[in-house]
Amino acid sequence: MKNQKTPFDQKRRSFLKLSGLLGLGAASAALLPAESAEAFLFNKKEYKVTKTRLAMGTFVAMTAIHSSQDEAEQAIGLAFEEIDRLNAMLTHYEKTSAVGSFNASGKLEHAPVEVVELIGRSLYYNRETQGAFDITVKPLIDLYKNSFAVDHKPSDSEIDLVLKRVGTENMRYDAGSIVFTKSDMGITLDGIAKGFIVDKASEVLKANGVSNHLINAGGDIRTSGKAAQGKAWTVAVQDPSKKNEYPDIITMQDGAIATSGNYEIYYDKEKLFHHIVNGQTGHSPHLSSSVSVVAPTVMDADALATSVFVMGPAAGVAFINGQPDTECFIIDKDGKNIKSAGWQV
Repeated sequence: MKNQKTPFDQKRRSFLKLSGLLGLGAASAALLPAESAEAFLFNKKEYKVTKTRLAMGTFVAMTAIHSSQDEAEQAIGLAFEEIDRLNAMLTHYEKTSAVGSFNASGKLEHAPVEVVELIGRSLYYNRETQGAFDITVKPLIDLYKNSFAVDHKPSDSEIDLVLKRVGTENMRYDAGSIVFTKSDMGITLDGIAKGFIVDKASEVLKANGVSNHLINAGGDIRTSGKAAQGKAWTVAVQDPSKKNEYPDIITMQDGAIATSGNYEIYYDKEKLFHHIVNGQTGHSPHLSSSVSVVAPTVMDADALATSVFVMGPAAGVAFINGQPDTECFIIDKDGKNIKSAGWQV
């Protein structure tokens, strides 16, 4: 009896094969082949076509429900091309990208429309969250990375010195022109760009007639239309500290969800310094281990998940409760589950 599968176990395994799994990040990508694809006719009328490949430092899986396998595969191919195009523009890891060029020179003239749109939205969320969302924290992340590369914990004085180069008030932003007003600044769009790119990939699928689809980019998920057999898409929220445990399961049709967590990228063994940074204190927040946000777009969910992580559970839930069409699910540092008022039961 010990190894017998319960009906719940069997149901859970079944739905995980068809759902988005929220909470899988870049570390999981190494466990997968660089690219995989599958397609099958499931009800004599529609094909379920899935393609998974590495992109944006994680794995991206697209699943389409469509009457034509060829049309679905072609649309997915075009959506992946859009992901590659936008990632090449928005990444700060390449000096030749628009963002990389801006960080290197301190100014960007005639910026691509996508960069203008995304930075504009980033500054909007910086204002809405009273600084919790801040794209100018790159100097702090660089300090973390460079310090721990030589086994050195950055001191408070070092952090305070770098903080002088952080803050959106030190950016001048006009349509098509972006300038730093202080030297040695830098931006990272890691807290919003992936969601933005997933939204754009979803638009490509819709424009090519594939309205029923799910895109999962390392836990940033966009759903559109319906899944197999006309049902809603099923999304599992994963507990990052407990392998194969899913504290909540939600259903979605046209919507988005994204997760931020300290388990994704960290620089020290104690995980006190990770990729989410409070631009006002210079330190990584530690009251949460995972924050998932449901919002109308993945871009919004992405930015808000980062913001709530920085705010902490109490302030974060209070903030989300005041946002329209937005909910959150938090796993705090002690493993407690905390939900906003309208989170699905």
